[in-house]
Amino acid sequence: MAMAAARLLMRTANRTHMFRLVSVRTQATSSAPAPVSGSATDMVFTFASPSEVFYNQVKNVRQVDVPTMSGNMGILAHHVPILGVLKPGVVSVYENEGNTKRYFVSSGSIAVQPDSSVQLLAEEATLVENLDTKAAQDALSEAQRKLGSAKDDKQKAEAQIEVECAEAAMKASSGVFQ
Repeated sequence: MAMAAARLLMRTANRTHMFRLVSVRTQATSSAPAPVSGSATDMVFTFASPSEVFYNQVKNVRQVDVPTMSGNMGILAHHVPILGVLKPGVVSVYENEGNTKRYFVSSGSIAVQPDSSVQLLAEEATLVENLDTKAAQDALSEAQRKLGSAKDDKQKAEAQIEVECAEAAMKASSGVFQ
């Protein structure tokens, strides 16, 4: 469903506005570096799924790496404001104390605000160590079966999303995080 949402957003977006945003983003990332007065603790991070809140407006996160439809992205304090669509993969959260936590997400969205607050909302999420490789393999086999027997475009799209999610879960459960 994440891909369908992304396609819908791309089809309905005002192209002039989108190009203006890309231009502003390019200018922001190529001009002066982030303000020196701030620190890594300026990032306020929220990460949740419908079933669990992993981080709720915490300030002990220095970096978040996320898989988006446009590629993997690292987010630090003072990151240029963005909105992004998550693809199935691993979100890595680097805490100030040196701990790194990795979560598998099926899809969702990421928003970075001008005040350095970051909101990551996942449709489904779990710690990578909770993934079951056998269950991911079974899900992949079932999704591939559904894809092969799909009768219309809707069934094909849904099955393709399931395949992509299961493949990403298999990679994550085997220690491949990109």
